[in-house]
Amino acid sequence: MAEMTQNERATYKANLDVFSGTLQDLASTDRTILVVTSDSRGSGKLVPFGQKYPAQIVEIGIAEQNLVGVAAGLASTGKKVFAVSPACFLTARSFEQIKTDVAYSDNPVKLIGISAGVSYGALGSTHHSLHDFAALRAVHNLIVVAPADNFEAEHAIRLAAETDHPIYIRFGKKAMPYLTEDPSRRFEFGKGSVVREGGDLAIIGTGETVYPAVLAANRLENVYGIRATVVSMHTIKPLDYELLAKLAETGAPIITAEEHSIYGGLGEACASFLLQNGFRNPFKIMGIPDEYTVTGSQIEILNHYGLSEEGIAETGLKLVQKQA
Repeated sequence: MAEMTQNERATYKANLDVFSGTLQDLASTDRTILVVTSDSRGSGKLVPFGQKYPAQIVEIGIAEQNLVGVAAGLASTGKKVFAVSPACFLTARSFEQIKTDVAYSDNPVKLIGISAGVSYGALGSTHHSLHDFAALRAVHNLIVVAPADNFEAEHAIRLAAETDHPIYIRFGKKAMPYLTEDPSRRFEFGKGSVVREGGDLAIIGTGETVYPAVLAANRLENVYGIRATVVSMHTIKPLDYELLAKLAETGAPIITAEEHSIYGGLGEACASFLLQNGFRNPFKIMGIPDEYTVTGSQIEILNHYGLSEEGIAETGLKLVQKQA
């Protein structure tokens, strides 16, 4: 996947920046919105929020388990709490608190995992969050979301603020273009978004893998005449089974792409549904394999594992040719 040009970077924002701006907008008219953070004010783009609304931000320090416990306590009093911390630590160090204090106790905390996937690529495996989907999918009463672009990021935060339910939302660090300019576009938890249509192949991505999936689909059509549907499956749980079945009913091959381990994430969730419901489409999970993850920038790591325009297109081409 190629790096964006300077002009493109100036045009698009990181979803995390959109999160910050949206939260500031919401807090301007809603004093019940609180941010709780674990020494992540800078990396979470929350410095402007703290400057504007110092009474609505709580700094816990590097103590992620306390972060979730405090957030749950505040949410139990009716506050709209956004608990912000690096995804790798939020979902591993605080797993018990997420399970017990948030989900089991039904406290509607909005858990915000920042710098998710391999966004902290150069810092190595300790800072990669390739487990969060797998871990949190197994927790009852928790919505799991990975917005793909600025539109989904903004609407996920606005909807989360209105939703009286525990939610986990993960964000990366990379500037993301809008996937479509369709004015009728809508966002709803549990409902995937079709951003491109075609009958030869389906590519289901989530989070920052959706953009290279769109580029791959364009390449497949322009070079090989293969028309692919691309879906942003922004909600990992609950999964959009209706849309997944509709894609499978065509008989076309299906690829899933995620910035996550191949175990326990989007791919295995889709595969489980398809197999248990009698679908036998050619199917491939693209993600990070079970190995010591290479170190490098996010782009370098994704390219290494084929989660790029070229890699996804090559995988799609092989599946379509194999089915022919």
